[in-house]
Amino acid sequence: MPDASVDHIYDYDPAFLADILKSVKTIAMVGASADKTKFSYGVLRVLHETGYDMIPVNPNPGLSEIRGIKVYHALEDIDRPVDMVEVFRPKEELLGITEQAIAIGAKVLWGQIGVYDDKAAALAEDAGLKVVMNRCPKIELFRPFWKPRLDLGI
Repeated sequence: MPDASVDHIYDYDPAFLADILKSVKTIAMVGASADKTKFSYGVLRVLHETGYDMIPVNPNPGLSEIRGIKVYHALEDIDRPVDMVEVFRPKEELLGITEQAIAIGAKVLWGQIGVYDDKAAALAEDAGLKVVMNRCPKIELFRPFWKPRLDLGI
């Protein structure tokens, strides 16, 4: 059983995050929005344009696509394998979403910034999933390219 004291909020080895982002191909985004002003829309756009197979998940029955990508109304409705479930929902919903991610055979559970729950993390890890919480894959994807310029004046 994983150590329940593992800090899933901040403490990730950059190599662990990079390995996840290199290995996953298909990402189901729970809480994806068609509203261009929402952060989830921007993350979906960047990840899709970077080459990930994005699967927006939103229960709104009137929403059928985002950026030309078919929207699924629940994780269990997805008709192909999912490597990673990225969660853009309140942290109180994470445990239930974790159960669904396990049920569909996802390999990674990723909670967006502000989305974390140690019970959900332990459940996912017990089921063999890699877990990242309170991080943004869009930010982590480009972090290796950030080079501080300490010689610049303020």
